Amino acid sequence: MNKSVILLYIASLVMYASCKNSDKNMSSTDTDNIFFQPSTLPFQAIPFDRIKDGDFEPAFEKGMQDHLAEVEQIANNVEEPTFKNTLIAMEQSGQILTRVSLAFNVVSGANTNPELQDLQERLAPQLAAHKDAIHLNANLFKKIEALYNNKSGLGLDPESLRLLEYTYQSFVLDGAKLSDADKSKLMELNKEEASLSARFNNQLLDGTKAAALVVSDKEQLEGLTDGEIEAAAVAAKENNMEGKWYFSLKNTTQQPLLMSLKNRSVRENLFQASWTRTEKGDKNDTRSTIARIAQIRAEKARLIGYDNYASWSLQDQMAKTPEAVDAFLKQLIPASVSRAKAEARDIQQLIDRQKGGFELEAWDWDYYAEQVRKEKYDLDENLTKPYFELNSVLENGVFYAANKLFGISFKERKDLPVYHPDVRVFTVLEENGDTLGLFYCDFFKRDNKNGGAWMDNMVGQSKLFGTKPVIYNVCNYTKPVSGQPALISFDDVTTTFHEFGHALHGLFANQMYPSLSGTNVPRDFVEFPSQFNEKWALYPEVLKNYAKHYQTGEAIPDALVDKIKNAATFNQGYAMTELLAAADLDLQWHKLKTGDGLQDVDTFEADALKNHQLNLKEVPPRYRSSYFLHIWANGYAAGYYAYLWAEMLDHDAYSWFQENGGMTRANGQRLREMILSQGNSQDLEQMYLAFRGKKPVIEPMLKNRGLK
Repeated sequence: MNKSVILLYIASLVMYASCKNSDKNMSSTDTDNIFFQPSTLPFQAIPFDRIKDGDFEPAFEKGMQDHLAEVEQIANNVEEPTFKNTLIAMEQSGQILTRVSLAFNVVSGANTNPELQDLQERLAPQLAAHKDAIHLNANLFKKIEALYNNKSGLGLDPESLRLLEYTYQSFVLDGAKLSDADKSKLMELNKEEASLSARFNNQLLDGTKAAALVVSDKEQLEGLTDGEIEAAAVAAKENNMEGKWYFSLKNTTQQPLLMSLKNRSVRENLFQASWTRTEKGDKNDTRSTIARIAQIRAEKARLIGYDNYASWSLQDQMAKTPEAVDAFLKQLIPASVSRAKAEARDIQQLIDRQKGGFELEAWDWDYYAEQVRKEKYDLDENLTKPYFELNSVLENGVFYAANKLFGISFKERKDLPVYHPDVRVFTVLEENGDTLGLFYCDFFKRDNKNGGAWMDNMVGQSKLFGTKPVIYNVCNYTKPVSGQPALISFDDVTTTFHEFGHALHGLFANQMYPSLSGTNVPRDFVEFPSQFNEKWALYPEVLKNYAKHYQTGEAIPDALVDKIKNAATFNQGYAMTELLAAADLDLQWHKLKTGDGLQDVDTFEADALKNHQLNLKEVPPRYRSSYFLHIWANGYAAGYYAYLWAEMLDHDAYSWFQENGGMTRANGQRLREMILSQGNSQDLEQMYLAFRGKKPVIEPMLKNRGLK
């Protein structure tokens, strides 16, 4: 997942808020606040060792105050509006706010604490109001509109023209053309939504932590590896439960351990802990929060002049309309559901042959599907993990592929401060030795870290400011006990390549203007570079370089590689159906109209899944409404389909690579120059068309998924 694209201006940065620091009660004066001046570290990297919790609030306050003063000066300038005194001046404004927001976003998602979670909720409505004060400023919009209406006569270069068009569209979609009365209504709704989204984020974080599975009897853990059991014992001790085994939850519905746990009642307990994590009727129950968020979004869309939120929010995406998204999903649903039902029959037959005496349930799927996979393909994940040691995957796989394609190299450094000891830092070097940027990675899960995996910027690339990109990846892999290697699944290998695809998109940014730089592109395009980068995980030259047994150094055997490849389409009915169920849930929530009223979350979800025949009890949505972080707090509202849309692009683009020699330096350079370095500097459809030579088609995606 990429977070840069989903930070809808500064306001949504408050959807994540926290930083762990022992000096939590200290405050900062105007002279010592770390954010009031640019960082003096290389690349203006964030000085995590000098940040105090007390620095954030005054920096946000001063940042907003200074930013508004700068915007007022632009809006009230008596000179005729020009691109320089309006658009460039806007790009240059708000630097303190940008610095504190980026730092706040880093530490909040990956290392939270209660004090700054509270700050998050207090800041949310203030930042929403701050955004509105800019985008609903009539004098400012009048200048932007005048420039837009005369754009053909301004003699702008293509990127500058794109910035003007992008800014104008953003202001219009945010309500710049509304009456004063409607602007006031919109501002109140924006503040309320920001507060609720911040609350949802904290409820989910706390609810997920509280729902961790605790097991008292070691015999119930049959099927787990010694390393997994030992790690759970350490986690229990850290949570003051010595003598027990503690398993924290991932953000998805299904949990990785369900594949291995033999005890059916423990599997059910783990699944139910995940399924009901924020539906317990306590302070962490999110249902009333999200019901109101959905209602607010419908009300906002009506004010702007759209039937529903999806119609409004898709205006600046590749898909453009909810009808286009519906049509796209309907190409996938029948084949996916049919395949999932066939897979369920195979699993039920296995259960019956083993005289299990029960009907397949959601918490049984992964455990028995793994057995079916072993039976059909003779593939045991426990036999593959020893070849996927995390450090080798990163350095000999991810970095190796990037070097082969783009000529870049990586040098680890220990001189820069980090926000947690698990974080590693690398300087990224061009083929000629020039520095390209910095890359930080944080791979292991913690209770005070948001679930899932993501990429974002610590410092954005911009020729206007002369800044190079500082990028980070965050994942949630199980941390091994001290002295043991981090052995990960092939799914985790794929995630590592995926998130680094986002990192490449940010590292190769080459824009003048920060608003258009790097991954600041529509949601249904931003996942294309990341999903495309997954392709190199199984590319023979790359695989043989990183997949080596952590004890013997032996390269992964060809027979095992063949099994992985042969099993690539296994369980794809399930995988696609759980994604489609989540995407469809998202879209139906955001097609609600104001007249539909406040929804009962449980009833709405059940009806939504039933409407499109996605209500398979054995195949729950990848995210349930009540813990769907992407859509309620991460900016993917009406946009979760983007992963599937981008998957169509990545398979189609990989077809071009296959047709033109595969992994070559020349092909990598072409991808860099035509896609990865372009940011949002041109129309995305035209950008892709120029690279591919024709419009994307869905057939390669269906074939790869085994659905055609």
